[in-house]
Amino acid sequence: MCGADSDEHKDPGVGRHIVGFYHGGISVSDLDRSLTFYRDTLGLRVEAQRDATDDYLRQMHQLPFSTVRMAFLSVPNSTAIIELLEYQGITKAHPSYIPPDPGTGHVCLLVDDIAEVYRRLRSLGHRARSESPVEITAGPNRGAFAVYFEDPDGYPVEFIQRARPI
Repeated sequence: MCGADSDEHKDPGVGRHIVGFYHGGISVSDLDRSLTFYRDTLGLRVEAQRDATDDYLRQMHQLPFSTVRMAFLSVPNSTAIIELLEYQGITKAHPSYIPPDPGTGHVCLLVDDIAEVYRRLRSLGHRARSESPVEITAGPNRGAFAVYFEDPDGYPVEFIQRARPI
């Protein structure tokens, strides 16, 4: 059936020019403290790190910060990069990071032993949002287990152990 709204007639728009996923960025209050979590605790590898004062950054963001301390971290067994950004010389607000708030995000990392990840992070004093990993009982991840922890600024980091490959 070919109607005016059928998928075969929709303009792909910008999507036809997207060639992949590069990175996701997380603003942090203290880059060194965040690196202790993401690099030292989670084992992500720092691929690049610098203190940037380049004008192009202020032009892109249209904000008058003085410096952006940044680090690019690679996720094991993946091409994904997490970019940590500490903006300096500008007033910052602390978001709530609760799921119903528009703009709130999270990152999700695949793990092979969620019980051990949970145990280890709790033993190091990190805050989990649930008392244990939770079984996912519906949807495409049914049968998996997941848990949310918070990074040093309260940003949600999900860990999931899949029941089966997608």
